[in-house]
Amino acid sequence: MEKGAAALKAGDQAVERLKQELGTSPDFNCQPVPIGGETAVYCLYLASITQCAMIEEQILKPLLEARTRLAGEPALDPERLSDYIPIARKSLGGGVREAAKNLLDGQCLLLTAGTAAFLSCDVARSDYRAVAEPETEAVIRGPREGFVEDLQVNMALIRKRLKTPHLVFEPFVIGTETATNVYMAYLSNVANDAVVGEFRRRIEAVRTDGILESAYIEEWIQDKTLSPFPQLASTERPDAVAAKLLEGHVAVLVDGSPMALAGPLTFFQLFSSPEDYYQRADIATLLRWLRMFAFVLSIFVPSLYIAIVSYHQELLPTQLLISLAAQREEVPFPAVIEALIMFITFEILREAGLRMPRIAGQAISIVGALVIGQAAVEAGFVTAAMVIIVSLTAISNYISPMYGFGIAQRIVQFVFMLLAGVMGLFGLLCGVFVLFIHLVSIRSFGVHYMAPLAPMMPSDFKDTLVRLPRKFMRGQPREFKAKNNTR
Repeated sequence: MEKGAAALKAGDQAVERLKQELGTSPDFNCQPVPIGGETAVYCLYLASITQCAMIEEQILKPLLEARTRLAGEPALDPERLSDYIPIARKSLGGGVREAAKNLLDGQCLLLTAGTAAFLSCDVARSDYRAVAEPETEAVIRGPREGFVEDLQVNMALIRKRLKTPHLVFEPFVIGTETATNVYMAYLSNVANDAVVGEFRRRIEAVRTDGILESAYIEEWIQDKTLSPFPQLASTERPDAVAAKLLEGHVAVLVDGSPMALAGPLTFFQLFSSPEDYYQRADIATLLRWLRMFAFVLSIFVPSLYIAIVSYHQELLPTQLLISLAAQREEVPFPAVIEALIMFITFEILREAGLRMPRIAGQAISIVGALVIGQAAVEAGFVTAAMVIIVSLTAISNYISPMYGFGIAQRIVQFVFMLLAGVMGLFGLLCGVFVLFIHLVSIRSFGVHYMAPLAPMMPSDFKDTLVRLPRKFMRGQPREFKAKNNTR
């Protein structure tokens, strides 16, 4: 009896240490299961994140039914309890810190009195948003499934498309307070070992108190923090991630985020959409050219207008020059100030349309822009030509397949406008040189950002400026140095 009482006391002490580790947790439940009158099994769980009905049916009920047989055991340990628990996902562990982490992950712990080990059973609640069409990436032709906030579901969506034993998911736990589960995914027979190792090193080097979204990871592991251009692709589409893994990329999935990251990333991939590979090659090539043309329009049209109107009027045809001079006769601001007023106003309307409730947001973004633009022209604050340029530039920004790239375009656009307003075409030319130097200097996990243009790789042009038919794309892109060079 004394030995049994001592064991019970030791079990109570372990429970008390767990309570101290978790702090004030009203959802913490500790249910002792008496076995043989002396030995007890402690069932520990957090009711708010576990399936209580599952605990009762598949843990407590089997233990109560088997307590007669367990009472005759000379030494009761968690490994022995595992034989009576009909739950597939369970594991053995030890230590207060590991026990606390498992509880916070939605596990149910079975702790036997007098032992330091415990049995962990996965009974976490599976409340997640249903798989639906991606909100940020419109789909015309292709799968209409998007990632959700549950990491296990996102893994399943990728495995559904890549039924190969070479698909590897490496787990990480990041954040001293959030303990967020992060998975790194790659194909072991395709991805370059150096790229995989660099991803692993950077993820392991993250030191922070919390990870709430994949953007946290992106900011930690990207090469150039101060560059406006994205160095990792972010997507909600499982088919896009699967396609990148097949090319030797590495993906990062974060629990609680529907956005997956993939890298390395090159500049020309920013003009590529997953739907390019669901269309015929000629149609995909045309769409890619349209995106590149829209990129040029968005960053150069406003600055060219400012430079020509302010410093180089001789470049305009006479009739157009007379028309613009008549429009600007009553405008009290120089062209650069006029442009900044209009673009800043449009950015405010854009943000308001995004943050407002969905029903009112569309009306604010469209009607607000029309009303304010028309009123500004009639009041003489801006010219009609400037309204046309702002509208054309704004539409061009939306053509980008990646939202982050559209933001980068707007940043470059404002810089070029200021340079053109101060120094005219000379300032714009200086900005272009600096932009090219910046793009060439970027590396994405060791891969040149401007590849295959710099360095020159002619064999990779088949899926850069154009998209050739699939029978001509039998090899992997050289810039990613994949192990398996055959598609």
